[in-house]
Amino acid sequence: MAEFSQRRGKQRSDEALGSAVDFLLANARLVLGVGGAAVLGIATLAVKRLIDRAASPRDEDDAKGDGWKELSLLKAAPPPQPRPPPAALSQPVPCPAPRPSALEGPTDAGPRPPPQLSSPAPLCLTFQEKLLAFERDHVVIPAAHLALAKQLAGDIALEVQAYLHNKFPELPFGALVPGGPLYEGLPAGAAERVRLLAPLVLEPGLWTLVPGVDTVARDPRCWAVRRTQLEFHPRGSSPWDRFLVGGYLSSRLLLELLRKALAASVNWPAIGGLLGCLIRPSMASEELLLEVQHERLELTVALLLAVPGADPDDRLLLAWPLEGLAGNLWLQDLYPMEAARLRALDARDAGARRRLLLLLCAVCRGHPALRRLGRSHVTQVVLRLGEQEADWAEEALGERFLQALELLIGSLEQASLPCHFNPSVNLLDGLRDEEIDDVGYALYSGLQAPEGLL
Repeated sequence: MAEFSQRRGKQRSDEALGSAVDFLLANARLVLGVGGAAVLGIATLAVKRLIDRAASPRDEDDAKGDGWKELSLLKAAPPPQPRPPPAALSQPVPCPAPRPSALEGPTDAGPRPPPQLSSPAPLCLTFQEKLLAFERDHVVIPAAHLALAKQLAGDIALEVQAYLHNKFPELPFGALVPGGPLYEGLPAGAAERVRLLAPLVLEPGLWTLVPGVDTVARDPRCWAVRRTQLEFHPRGSSPWDRFLVGGYLSSRLLLELLRKALAASVNWPAIGGLLGCLIRPSMASEELLLEVQHERLELTVALLLAVPGADPDDRLLLAWPLEGLAGNLWLQDLYPMEAARLRALDARDAGARRRLLLLLCAVCRGHPALRRLGRSHVTQVVLRLGEQEADWAEEALGERFLQALELLIGSLEQASLPCHFNPSVNLLDGLRDEEIDDVGYALYSGLQAPEGLL
């Protein structure tokens, strides 16, 4: 009996909901027109489906199938044709000047100037204006703060270099040089990291680079640093031989050594007091990160162990926290090539590609679901878009922003985002299916209402 009453009550609820939907759509045609009623019908159907899904039990597989891709129905619906609202609902219109009637007395014979109607104030800002306001308020760092950030990064580099030389005098480290987006000569993002490269000075002739696809890891992102000339220079001839694993220089061992040293051996309170700031190593991240807090700004410094090439144009390899068989390999750093390519494209037409990159990175960092997209993902989209579109003036920044969202959505639908400089590398391989669904849903929602991302 209870089950029958439940079913009866649900049936009455469904009938009431259906009657309300029919009444709403019938009146929507009168006010919004056919196009607006179609969009309203789709939205109402989506809401009803959400209510049905919440009221009825579902399998986990069914819930996953009805994910973020359903929003493409709303995106594909034609936009409603704007119709003039009723006078009672519209903005107040200034009353026209009274006309002279025949009953009034004679007036001046001279012609009267036409009445000057003041243009109405804009009701809202365009997305382009909101995007530029977001850039000004949340992305761009003031010039004074930029100079202070560079000064702090340079001082920290000198302190870390002195520590490495004192702590490990047998290991030849090169000069630490700060770099990153703050040093690219454009309005830099306030939350961008400073890259602090700690290059390893390897003996010429004793080391050779092996592509990652030729190793057991079969990873095209990485390279292996192999020890050679063992018959003439046996193990122990190089100070770096203590970090060999299977005849290869292990990035994992070097990362563990430096992480322990930075966390336990460096007197960061004394260094911070000398520089007028607070410095703490980030223990939550597997990367070597230093969190710097100053009374005027906050800064993140990433310490990167690097194997540079013989020439400035050669590849740069980084010690990175990789998993599995690639744990002892070195990740190829694409940042120098990406930054150089974007600079060249912007210099060719005075474009705003790098500004778009900073905006997208800031939006992803501030969104709980989009944080899974790193700078490398967004850079590939901007590079692809930067070589396809011709207009990169500031006036087209909002349009390029929306196009970048569409490119990201297309890549997520295919679960493929190839690297611009190495197409065999899929940058989405590190994301799980659930994470791709979350990011795709957030991007689809943002494409419908992009102001919500800012």
